[in-house]
Amino acid sequence: MSCAIGWCAASHVFYPVCAGLMHAPRQFSFRELPRRFAAWVWRGWHVILTRGPGRIQFWFIALLIGVVAGGAAVLFRLGVELLQRRFYGTEDPRFVSSFAETLPWFWIVLIPVLGGLLVGLILDRFTTDNRAKSVAEVIEGAALNDGRVETREGMASAAASLITLSTGGSTGREGPVVHLAAVISSWVSNRINADGITGRDLLGCAVAAAVSASFNAPIAGALFALEVILRHFAVHAFAPIVIASVAGTVISRLTFGDVTEFVLAGDSMLAFYVELPAFLILGLLSGLVAVLMMRAVFLADDFGSEMRRRIGLPRFIRPAIAGLALGVLALGFPHIIGVGYETTSAALTGQLLWHEAVVFCLIKCVAVAVTIAGRMGGGIFSPSLMVGALLGLAFGLAATGIFPEVSGSTTLYALAGMGAVAAAVLGAPISTTLIVFELTGDWQTGLAVMVAVSMSTAVASRMVDRSFFLTQLERRNVHLSKGPQAYLLAMFRVANVMRPPDDPGAAPEDALWAAIEDGIWVNPNATLETALPIFETTTRPFLPVLSVGDEGQPPKIHGTLFHVDALRAYNRALAATAAEEHS
Repeated sequence: MSCAIGWCAASHVFYPVCAGLMHAPRQFSFRELPRRFAAWVWRGWHVILTRGPGRIQFWFIALLIGVVAGGAAVLFRLGVELLQRRFYGTEDPRFVSSFAETLPWFWIVLIPVLGGLLVGLILDRFTTDNRAKSVAEVIEGAALNDGRVETREGMASAAASLITLSTGGSTGREGPVVHLAAVISSWVSNRINADGITGRDLLGCAVAAAVSASFNAPIAGALFALEVILRHFAVHAFAPIVIASVAGTVISRLTFGDVTEFVLAGDSMLAFYVELPAFLILGLLSGLVAVLMMRAVFLADDFGSEMRRRIGLPRFIRPAIAGLALGVLALGFPHIIGVGYETTSAALTGQLLWHEAVVFCLIKCVAVAVTIAGRMGGGIFSPSLMVGALLGLAFGLAATGIFPEVSGSTTLYALAGMGAVAAAVLGAPISTTLIVFELTGDWQTGLAVMVAVSMSTAVASRMVDRSFFLTQLERRNVHLSKGPQAYLLAMFRVANVMRPPDDPGAAPEDALWAAIEDGIWVNPNATLETALPIFETTTRPFLPVLSVGDEGQPPKIHGTLFHVDALRAYNRALAATAAEEHS
């Protein structure tokens, strides 16, 4: 009985049940057990829906989300492998690029065209902007939408990315599985009416499990969710995210076994102190290459949008045209097909020559730009790993050839380059460093990788908006890269902060019309991001909130926006954000 009472004290959900048991007659019928259990479950579910989950309950929900999200990531990977076998006829999808060399040329071209056409039809039907959603939208959902993403577009994006990766698209699977995990957590958050903090924590749990299951990397999965998605390391989020990450890893290892994605050739040797300057230079070069790859994607996207507008092609044709370009490119360079783990492994084991590594690196950047700008779907993390490994190998071959007496293994440079380019693209040096270690199982070369990663992220973050994903959002006028002090203003509509005309503290109507005659007013649908600069330039204590009617209709005053009210709302939001990040 004391154990039952202790458990009741731990969670308010179970208190009514225990109280009922303590006051019940000693006569107990086992026939009533199913009915009482069903009533207990119903009352617990009702409490979760109305009051939110308690801490212990939240951990169980995190575990459940970790299992489901990890399972979704595993199923996505298995789906890609199954479709690649069907389309390309290969027995082992890991070697699809080398197997493609044996296929007829027209089949290599036709597969990505058909895949692009199907992707275009799906995205045109189920999305508003014909884009496959990925990590950027998950970051936006965490910051601006209480940890939620759009379910319908998310499922369509997962299907589009599945087809893209199966039909020769040169992207990765981490972006789709992260967004698919976000769809799962959003569904749960909506079912239990989770508040913003709980919704973001559940989102972090789902993302951590998906990344862990996708790469068999539990440590990096947890840190990826904290560093990239939530963008803080709050203590309250750490435990459930770790629980979910471990659950995702268990699902992955039960399916694929406890194996690393890449196997290095022999031991990596590092001539300490003497060789470290070379890794600093490699980090600098990796940051520049990462920036070039990101900007190539954005330039190709702008070019594709402009050409489609000028020609007047339907939206769904764009991915098919990108598929045609990829198919033609794959005739000479089949290594661009799919995720590219075969070529990455070849780079990490030193099986490529210097000119092969350089050419493959350049062609891969072109293929990634064509795929993503062609709106075909997929992620950019795996391509950045491949580009980094090729760049590192080319650099290592040159460095060891010039200074053979003080140089270690060329594959160590490939490993460091892989982490450096990926970290610069993701803007996540901590989780990327760890994921490189977990992907390779080589923990003895940490110093070289850390030096290269720190240099590359320092360079790239000054040339783009911190990362590829945040730069994507900045291009859509979603300002998350500058921190909450910038994006919180866009979350408050003027209509929700203003004082209505009948408010005792509202400004006199004559004063409002006088300001309007001077051209000083703000629309009720505007945000504080628009209103606060007006206060700064006019030095007025309030602004009229005015909507201009249609032709022949007089303008209407909706209320008054006071400077002090706007600052008060902004300050409360900043305080709430700081409290969440430091709790």
